[in-house]
Amino acid sequence: MEGQGAVGRIRGWQRRWRGLRKIEQVELQSMVMWHTVPWIFLVSWCAGPVGLNLRHETTAQLLGWSMIVVAALQCVQFNRTLRRALDHYLGRAPFPRRDLAVMFGLTAAGFGLALALQHVDGVKGDVLGLGVLFLITPYAEALGFALSIRSFFRHLAGILVVLLAAFAAVGTRGGMLAALAMLIAVGGLVSLLTSRCGAWTLSVMWEAERARETESRLAVAEERLRFGRDLHDVMGRNLAVIALKSELAVQLARRGRPEAVEQMIEVQRIAQESQREIREVVRGYRDIDLGVELVGARGVLEAAGIACRVTGSPAGLPDAVQSALAWVVREGTTNVLRHGDARRCAIELSAGEGRTTLTIENDGVPDVAAAPAGSGLAGLGERLAGVGGTLEHDSADGSFRLTARVPLPEPDTGPDARSALPGARAL
Repeated sequence: MEGQGAVGRIRGWQRRWRGLRKIEQVELQSMVMWHTVPWIFLVSWCAGPVGLNLRHETTAQLLGWSMIVVAALQCVQFNRTLRRALDHYLGRAPFPRRDLAVMFGLTAAGFGLALALQHVDGVKGDVLGLGVLFLITPYAEALGFALSIRSFFRHLAGILVVLLAAFAAVGTRGGMLAALAMLIAVGGLVSLLTSRCGAWTLSVMWEAERARETESRLAVAEERLRFGRDLHDVMGRNLAVIALKSELAVQLARRGRPEAVEQMIEVQRIAQESQREIREVVRGYRDIDLGVELVGARGVLEAAGIACRVTGSPAGLPDAVQSALAWVVREGTTNVLRHGDARRCAIELSAGEGRTTLTIENDGVPDVAAAPAGSGLAGLGERLAGVGGTLEHDSADGSFRLTARVPLPEPDTGPDARSALPGARAL
């Protein structure tokens, strides 16, 4: 039972991982790395070298292990500070002043214990330098997230001056003092690189994500503006003419002139013409070419790193069927890009048994709960219902399938149609 529970938790983690967007996966992976690195440095730079080389005197053991404990507390506090410091860098949270103050206090305590160890010569050889190298790392990494580059270097320079003066006061001289200065500077720079470079990459990726979302909204707004302009061009002039001719007909009717009837007939004609033109505008807005959409879908998906295979041809399909299925291709491609983490996609178009079937299948969907079920699919179902079609979608084994079926119009089998067939004889 315990083994099954562990497997279930692992599968749950996998489902949650696959349910994240790529940028969220990158951020989570970076957070795991940033949380782990200080502990690795703690073991390799501080706990291991210092703990194994402490002298056997009670004072040295007490000071040394106290410094190691404080170093571990630094790692704990850094893990607590990391999320807020990164959110501050990405513009999501205020400056983590209290967390950094606690980090500074632990760092000062660690360096105080290191100074005491140096004063009593409690460590064999020069391995205390590795402990000093670690002690600066968690605090410097937290500063790398929270401060600007210029402020970071000012803080690091101030810490370096104070520490060198303190080590010189306890008797450190010559090459050892220079080595400590170099270790502190290297630890600060390494911390800055490991924190700031990754955070900058994340900020750029989030900006790109927001730019894509803004681009999508602008595309929708542009299409609405285009439709509005077309309607204005069609209706503005015609409504103005109708208003003028109606006013003229009213004036003529008041005077008992027979020309009022002619003006109203003209108003009726212009109104009917306006209806026809509006239908053409709406038809042009709704009708899109299926072949163009298939080519565009493959190009967009492959540009996003998703292998796309398209089978079938729309040649010979009625315009109404092509238009309805073209909207399915457009919405289905959008869902592949926005939901899950697809690596492959197959689009299949087939005709038979009096209907045309379009299937879009992609991987990267963990389960049914993660399947896209927004208003887009509902709108597609309504659009297909207008031509007698149906829309189905299901998710299984990590794949999502969208299936649209549209009936083909029955061929005309009347006498006129038979006479028009090749080789038919007139009755």
